[in-house]
Amino acid sequence: MFETSPRTLKLLAALVWYIGIVVLILKSGRLFIEADQINPDELSTGLVILAGLLVGTVKAKYLFGRLCIKNLKRIESLEQPKIWQFYRIHFFIFLFAMITLGGYLSRLAHGDYTMLLTVAAIELSIATALLGSSHIFWREQH
Repeated sequence: MFETSPRTLKLLAALVWYIGIVVLILKSGRLFIEADQINPDELSTGLVILAGLLVGTVKAKYLFGRLCIKNLKRIESLEQPKIWQFYRIHFFIFLFAMITLGGYLSRLAHGDYTMLLTVAAIELSIATALLGSSHIFWREQH
């Protein structure tokens, strides 16, 4: 009844990946803007942005890319794919926990320059890792 094709599951997995990119870029951007309003002349905001991009690039290459490949291979191996199988259940539990934690930390960071930069850098690094590994969804080998 809920069967679908591996191609559809791959598209759904990519859609979730790209939604994560957009949400995290917007969230980190708001946090960086708030931090810059607290200390507008600080060079550290720019340096933290660069650090977030660099860490995200490393994560894309050595962690997120491998996770993409593993999930795409898992999707290909499904004998009767169901619409909800584009990620495993533990991924959704982890995603819910990360969204909850990220929201909590963002609220906690308001007004605190260092905390704003820390949370923004973490979110930017994850967004960068998601973006840097997203090309894997479009490779033909899977």
